[in-house]
Amino acid sequence: MERIELQPGYSVSRVIKGGWHLAGGHGAIAAEKALEDMRHFVEVGITTFDCADIYTGVEELIGKFRKKYKDEFRSGELAPIQIHTKYVPDYNVLATLTRQQTTAIIDRSLKRLGVEQLDLVQFAWWDYQFPKYLETAVHLSELQKSGKIRFIGVTNFDTKRIQEMLDAGVSIAANQVQYSVLDQRVETNMTALAEKHRIPYLCYGTVAGGFLSDRYLNAPDPVPPYENRSLTKYRLIIDEFGGYDLFQKALQTLREIADRYQVGVTEVACKYILQKPMVGAVIVGARNRNHLNSLQTLDTFQLNLEDLNKIDAIVAESKGPKGPFYDLERDKTGKHGAIMRYNLNED
Repeated sequence: MERIELQPGYSVSRVIKGGWHLAGGHGAIAAEKALEDMRHFVEVGITTFDCADIYTGVEELIGKFRKKYKDEFRSGELAPIQIHTKYVPDYNVLATLTRQQTTAIIDRSLKRLGVEQLDLVQFAWWDYQFPKYLETAVHLSELQKSGKIRFIGVTNFDTKRIQEMLDAGVSIAANQVQYSVLDQRVETNMTALAEKHRIPYLCYGTVAGGFLSDRYLNAPDPVPPYENRSLTKYRLIIDEFGGYDLFQKALQTLREIADRYQVGVTEVACKYILQKPMVGAVIVGARNRNHLNSLQTLDTFQLNLEDLNKIDAIVAESKGPKGPFYDLERDKTGKHGAIMRYNLNED
C-alpha cells in the first residue's frame, strides 16, 4: 500500500483504517474477529488506524490488538502501526474545561491504547460560542512538549479557528476533514491555508458511508430507518449535493471511469480525493478483511485529466453542500447537528 510522509520522519499508509464503525450503531462487533482483521490490514500495508476517545471501546480494541501481536511487532513480522486518536471534549464541559480534564482524557487514551506516546491527537470542538478551544489547543501543545503526544491535528474546525491556533503557536500536523465527490467545502478557503502551512488532509466520508459504491448504482433510494449511523449521516449529504437523482448520475460517471481501470466505484471515488491537493490519506471504515482486495487496487491506477474533468462536471451541477467547512454539522438545531452525540466522554 502506498505511503506518504505526513510530517518529516512520520509516514502513514494512504489508506487509513477507520474505527467509527466499531463503536456501535453499525452492527454487532466480534472482538476476536476484529483483531484478526486488523492484522490482515497491517499485512497488506494498511498500517495506520483512526479512532477517538468518544468511539466507544475502539481505543481499547486497538490496544488489545497491539498487545495480542506484540511479539510479531517486536520481531518485525508485522510492520509498525500508527494510531491516530481524537480529543473531543463533551459539549457539557466546553464552558468550564480545565487543563486537568484535558490531561485526564489524554492519559486515558494512553492507557487504553497501551502506549507511552500518542502518535497523533486530533482535536475537535463542538461550539465556538465557548472560546476555550484556543486555550485547550495550547494545553494540548504543552502535553506534546511533555512527550505524551507526538503530533497534534485538528478535525472539524473551520479555517478561521485553525489560523487562530497557529497564531497561538500550536503546531498542527494534520487536518481531518470530510472530503468526497459529494462534499468539497474544504476547497473554498481551507486548502489555501493547508498549502501555506503544510497541513495535509486526512479525509473521512470519502465513500459517503458506503453510498459511493456499486451497491447503490441504479438502486432505489433507501427508505429510513437506515442500516447504520453512517448511512443516516451521508444520506443528508446526498440531499445537500442535489438529491438522489444527481447522486445516481455521479455514480454512473464513476462507474464509466471504473470500467476503464477494472476497479469499483468506491476505488474511483477514493482515488479522486487522493489526487486532490494537500490530501495525505483517506480514511475508509472497512468493517472487515473482505474489503482488502478492492482497497489494494488503489495502487494499480491513476485518474487522468479526462477522468477528473468528467467527475468535476458532475460536481459543478451540485447544489452544495455550501458554506464554511463543518458549518452545517455544527448547528445543533439543524438536521445534520440533530443526529450528533455530544457527550460521549461522560463517565
